[in-house]
Amino acid sequence: MNAPEYTIVVCNSFRTDGTPKGVCNKKGAPSLLQYLEGEIVDRGLDALVTSAGCLKQCDAGPVMVIYPRGDWYGKVDEAKIDDILDALEEGEAATDHLIS
Repeated sequence: MNAPEYTIVVCNSFRTDGTPKGVCNKKGAPSLLQYLEGEIVDRGLDALVTSAGCLKQCDAGPVMVIYPRGDWYGKVDEAKIDDILDALEEGEAATDHLIS
């Protein structure tokens, strides 16, 4: 099995006891996972989508990180995901949405 070209991590604010709390989860991060997965399939991107516990960037939630690029995006919604994936397909970062 080959590793995917990109790993996309979406914060879901899960705490150590497993309960979804925090900004990202409350602002719809779970539904963003489904949208993101659909877009990746539709675009034919070689990427793995996964969720994470709290990424400690609550002021910018929902937060998404793309590895190995190391791009951190904040206040992500479906429209921003489209912009981010458009840039990724071009080999660039969506600079308007970066938080670091």
